[in-house]
Amino acid sequence: MADLTTRSLSADDHELFFDVFTAAFLDDSRDSAVERYRAIFDPALAHGTFDGDEAIGVAGRFETGITLPGSVQHPVAAITAVGVKPGHRRRGALTSLMRAQLDDVRGNSSGLAALYASEASIYGRFGFGVASYESHLTLPRGAAFLSTVDVDGRRVSEVDRETALEFVHQRYPAVAATRTGWLSRADGSWEVRVIDDRSERGDLGETRFALHPDGYIIYRPKPNWTNQGPAYHLRVLELVASTPQAYAALWRYLLDFDLVGEVHWRKAAVDEPVVSMLANSRLAERQIIDALWVRLVDLDRVLEARRYSAAVDVVLDVTDSFCPWNAGRWRLTTGAGGVASVARTDDPGQIALDVSDLAAAYLGGNTLSGLARSGRVAELAPGALVEASRAFATDDAPHCLEGF
Repeated sequence: MADLTTRSLSADDHELFFDVFTAAFLDDSRDSAVERYRAIFDPALAHGTFDGDEAIGVAGRFETGITLPGSVQHPVAAITAVGVKPGHRRRGALTSLMRAQLDDVRGNSSGLAALYASEASIYGRFGFGVASYESHLTLPRGAAFLSTVDVDGRRVSEVDRETALEFVHQRYPAVAATRTGWLSRADGSWEVRVIDDRSERGDLGETRFALHPDGYIIYRPKPNWTNQGPAYHLRVLELVASTPQAYAALWRYLLDFDLVGEVHWRKAAVDEPVVSMLANSRLAERQIIDALWVRLVDLDRVLEARRYSAAVDVVLDVTDSFCPWNAGRWRLTTGAGGVASVARTDDPGQIALDVSDLAAAYLGGNTLSGLARSGRVAELAPGALVEASRAFATDDAPHCLEGF
């Protein structure tokens, strides 16, 4: 790494950033990527690694908020657009970029970072853990609900983009505040990431919007004609509802759509309620993959930020090779309302784990007991594991609606 340097980028580095990023991902659509992200790219939050004068690696982030267990809103550094050019890998460039990004996050308003990983073997060595999962969900047109499902009878209507976005900006925050893993949207950058028609257009139609008084759908159609007739695919980009009845109505709208063969949603939750609403649950095809990878940068602050589901008083013996300020023994104690206090202690550890395993349990997407069965967490004092595992558990699986 002696011949590599890493520095913060400036406004003059916009083109350089995308030159490197698109090269790293073998992306021939560079021009559309540059224009798509120009408005939301913040060079003050980006770094580049250089071999002499040549930029060989980049990483950026945007600052947003995330809903933590207990409906707590907390800042998060959403790390994105990380890449190293072919021919320059395995020389320490990515390590240098992660070092720069996490050092920036240390001590700032969040102390918490998250990202989506292109490959699952990369980020564990930097202390990230898989904190949530997502379901690639496919349902056939006409899939029937159980007779007990209460479907709101009010109309679902197609509207134009301007009308829809006004509605979305009004409705989304209240629902997001109750859903662990959902991001805040104060800066509007989600519109570029989620509903820009230039994104992965392929043969998909333009983005469409359907509103219910208590929810909405954002989707794109893909025409598909067979010898038996039309069998379009509907690609759901987002489905948000504030009541179970509205949720059922929005799904019925999708499932009863004329010309459609299948409805696909690549960002469904692993416990998406529609599956349990089906009269025949086997009609739901699901593929579960990792989603949010989380990094506890300032361990004590972020452990205190969330709420806990049960009382706990436990000493965690934490290893952290990449952010060594987190390593050591920490006493986690919860009080009224699941509020926790976290402090260093000289008392013997009761549970031994790496910071990446603690991150994996942080949002409730994995249990400490399950990680222990995998050999990743060790119980050092009888009973401590069950107590801590129950405290970290959540009623619903964490879920993130959008990629970044």
